[in-house]
Order: sequence, then C-alpha cells, then structure tokens
Amino acid sequence: MRFRHRVAAGIATLMLPFAGLVGLASPAEAATSATATYTKTQDWGTGFEAKWTVTNTGTTSLSSWTVEWDFPSGTSVTSAWDADVTSSGTHWTAKNKSWNGTLAAGASVSFGFNGTGSGSPSNCLLNSGSCDGGTTNPTDSAPSAPGTPTASGVTNTSVTLSWSAATDDKGIKNYDVLRNGTKVATVTSTSYTDTGLTAGTSYSYTVQARDTADQTGPASGAVSVTTTGGTTDPGTGSKVKLGYFTEWGVYGRNYHVKNLVTSGSAAKITHINYAFGNVKDGKCVVDDTYAAYDKAYTADQSVSGVADTWDQPLRGNFNQLRELKAKYPNIKVLYSFGGWTYSGGFAQAAANPAAFAASCKSVIEDPRWADVFDGIDIDWEYPNACGLTCDTSGAAAFKNLMSALRSEFGSDYLVTAAITADASDGGKIDAADYGGASAYVNWYNVMTYDYFGAWDKTGPTAPHSPLTSYSGIPKAGFNSADAIAKLKAKGVASSKLLLGIGFYGRGWTGVTQAAPGGTATGPATGTYEAGIEDYKVLKTSCPATGTVGGTAYAFCGSNWWSYDTPATIGTKMTWAKNQGLGGAFFWEFSGDSSNGELVSAINSGLS
Repeated sequence: MRFRHRVAAGIATLMLPFAGLVGLASPAEAATSATATYTKTQDWGTGFEAKWTVTNTGTTSLSSWTVEWDFPSGTSVTSAWDADVTSSGTHWTAKNKSWNGTLAAGASVSFGFNGTGSGSPSNCLLNSGSCDGGTTNPTDSAPSAPGTPTASGVTNTSVTLSWSAATDDKGIKNYDVLRNGTKVATVTSTSYTDTGLTAGTSYSYTVQARDTADQTGPASGAVSVTTTGGTTDPGTGSKVKLGYFTEWGVYGRNYHVKNLVTSGSAAKITHINYAFGNVKDGKCVVDDTYAAYDKAYTADQSVSGVADTWDQPLRGNFNQLRELKAKYPNIKVLYSFGGWTYSGGFAQAAANPAAFAASCKSVIEDPRWADVFDGIDIDWEYPNACGLTCDTSGAAAFKNLMSALRSEFGSDYLVTAAITADASDGGKIDAADYGGASAYVNWYNVMTYDYFGAWDKTGPTAPHSPLTSYSGIPKAGFNSADAIAKLKAKGVASSKLLLGIGFYGRGWTGVTQAAPGGTATGPATGTYEAGIEDYKVLKTSCPATGTVGGTAYAFCGSNWWSYDTPATIGTKMTWAKNQGLGGAFFWEFSGDSSNGELVSAINSGLS
C-alpha cells in the first residue's frame, strides 16, 4: 500500500569519548561551565551521521554557544541541522540557531550533521574556552536582547519591522533579522522592511544584536505577522479541515468523489488533497492517467448526475472533482505529489528545484483541468532521512524545494507539505530545515500517526497515533504533542500546523493482554494489508475497550488494535484549538463510515 506514512524508529548510537565542550558563559553571566559529547549515530561506510550534545553544567544560564573543532584531512561535514556550521580548511565552527542558543543551568542541546571520511574531532573549543568542563571568564560581555519588534505597513508581500536598540559595554555593530528562525537580513539600523512574502501567510520575527567583537546576544521576543490577501488566511480564525482522496481508491475500495456527497462529508471540509502524483526524472507527472482523467462515470455514479460521454475532453476523478467544486464552491483542491511509494524521486527533483517546480505547475495548469486545482502539496517521505528509500539530499534540500515552488506558483496558489512527526532526539524533524521552509508554505500536514505498528511483529502493542506520551510508550518523541512542540521550537507558526488523524487502525495478533505494552506474534488480519484496517470495519468488528495517550485501543480475541473514534477525535480537536493550530487533516476518506462520522467529529471539534 502506497499510503503507509511510517516513521522509522530505532537507531543505534556509538558513543565516542571526547573532551567536553566548555566555556559557554557570556561575560554578563559570570563564570560557568559546560560539557559536550560527540556521538556518531550512523556509519554507512561512505559517510556518517554524528551530533554534539552540549550540556550546561554551571549554575547560570547561557545565552549563546559556538563550538569549534578540527577534523583530519579527508573528513568533512556535508550538511548540518540545528546549528550554522562553517569551515576554514580542516577547522569547523558551529554556532547556535536563534531558537536554541539559550541554555538554562542543567539543560542540554544537540546539533547534528552528516559527513564523509572516518576521522574523529580534535582540538575542541567552545566560545574560545577550554573543553574539559572548566570555567571561563570572558572580559567582553555579549549584547543584550533588542526590544520585541513591532510591525507596520503590512501588505500582501511585505512588512516593516522596528525595535528598540540593544545595549553593549563596547557598542552594537549590527542586527540580524530572523523570519521563522532563519536570518533574512543584517542591518545597522533598528528597522527593516521584509519583502517578497506570500499573501495570507503568517510569519514570526525576532531580532538579535551583534557587538563590535562579533558576539551575538540573545534573541528578542517574537512578533507574529500575517500578510494580507491570499487564497487562505490562517489568521482569520477559520480552521482548515482537509482530507486525502486516493487516486486508486476507485478500484478495489470502490470509493469515488460522489461518496463525499452521499456521506455528507463534502459539506464539512474545506480542502481535499488528491493523492498521489508521481515524481519521475526530477519532474511532477500524473500517475494513473485512466483513473485521473479518462475513466467514464454513469449518471448515477457522478456528482452532477450526468453521464460522461465518450468524446468529452475530461472524465475520471479530475472531472468529478470539478463537479464537486461546482456543487461546493468553498472546497479547494490540491494535487499531492510523492507519498510513501513515490518519494524516491524527490532526490533528483531537489538537484534542480526550479525545473521541478516548473514541471509541477505545468501539470496543475494543464488546460484540460486548470480550473480543478488550487494548489500543490508535497509529500516527501523523508527529506535527508529514510522512508521506503533513504535520501541524502542534505538538510537544506527541502527548504530549497519549497522556496522554488513558492517562487513558481506565486501567492495565488496554495503550497503545502505533508511532513514527518518524528520528534525523537536527532529524528526526522531534526534532519531537514522545516522551520526555514515554513516561510514558503501555507501549512504543514504533520503526519501524527503510524508511530507504532505491526512492522514490529512481536510488539509491544502501542497506539499508532498517540496525542501525548504515556507511561510505557516504546519510544520518546513518538507522539503528536512532542512533534508539534518541536516544530514550533524550530520556528514554525502554530497556524501553519495541521494535526493529522488516521481513519484506520493498526493491530497485532497473538496478544494476551488488553492493556498496551503486550507481546504479539505478528500483524492482525486486514482487508487490504496485514496489520491495518479501516475505522468503518473496526468500529463493529473490534470496538474500542480503552484509551491511552489520547487515542483508543481495542482488545478482541487475540487481536489488539488502536484507532481514533469520534470521541478521541473530539479530544484531539480541542487540543488542536488550544494550541492555536491551523486545523486538522486526515488519511483518508474511504476509511470513514458511510455517514462520515469521523469527518463530522473533525468538523464539530474545530467549529
């Protein structure tokens, strides 16, 4: 099944002893101490993945950190995340991002990188101090935080920011302006006009000061700005209610666009993602052309009640979506490219983002169906990480791709992406620049499901879509709340995050205990694939017997299933609203009951 959005778990770490990184104290904080550990987390022969974990072992807070080390000739960093890494010959320097420079006493922070070669780091320094856990007492204090910026002159594509000056004992040199955690300008004044923005889009801005010694101070408070105009304005208070419609569902599942009408779901959603277009030779292409635009519908099968003719220019799902939009003009349709099966094509696409973006727009604006699609959705599983295949395009590849798409499509189209929800330390969220890329998207569909399943044949049994962590959860960071929190910390605005809901369950057989955490002998039997079943089947074949982590589970016979019900969806929607999220999305329509009760739960929960 190409719809499996799995989060790969489990990565062995090799701890390499190395002298601690110290001297993180800025002079305004007096003397303090810190340590760091170098960890090689993966080694595949031709390259490796590693990280530094910096720990504040002192008693005062740290406002910034800079790690330096030497690699032997032949060993180098090829991409990095959660720090700005540069080099001069064999000497490497990593500086904190705007959002992870402050470390409270006892706190830790990690940054990671991919590299080539087999050498180990040496001659480590931190803020020019020693690397053995000792103390440093710099004589030049770092600048203070500037005042929180204020916004004025907001238009569809620009905003003017101004802030009160920072202070420093030896003078301020300039200011870095950061949009969604990524530096967009360096200025000497206390104001800046940011241009080239997307209409109807939310942005978060902070400012950092740099003194004459080039020391960077802490970031200012953040100001949130939503540009005017746009197809969808998340700042209006309306919530996105989006469902995936699968191209292949018209075959074995016998699920058609008209089912959205007969189930009542069409009246309760705002957006549809049509899944999936393929990615071949670095380009967007239609996958199943018969299902997409050739399959003929009879009068009783069609949304309009009019039969397709043999010579009409457009038939198939695309024409049915056109008829649906005529009946429900508020619905927007996006063409989603990639998915679990087709994400292997993104590596070539990332090598030439502009050409890829142009090919995608050409597909969406094909004269036969140019009125059907309102935007594009990218479902890359996963940038700079492993899904069905492993990608090594680098941490910046995803941001570059989304930037190119926004440049090509402009502000009149929606540009979105389905992204990983792996919030584990050094996991998939850490592998790509989702914070930087968020400046170019209307929203992210955060795939907060498929955390656990019967690919681990013997268990332990665990809910595949927990809202929160719980005692005994098999892996830390594998839950919705941690994923949303991590993305926010990386600079993604809450209004650009949609909570994901699965309209299916995942289950094991050979289970003897009802509570989560039991052992199993393999995947439970499913209609289309072992270990997975639609909600519409499970609600009667194996009704829920309990809840854990904000979602439901069921124990019947020797089978153990987890899935969301209308009640648990209600809880999740309340949580999403309290978090200020932009709404929710689900995979996918055909798993719901014939009267659309899960869609109804999302709609009522977000209203």
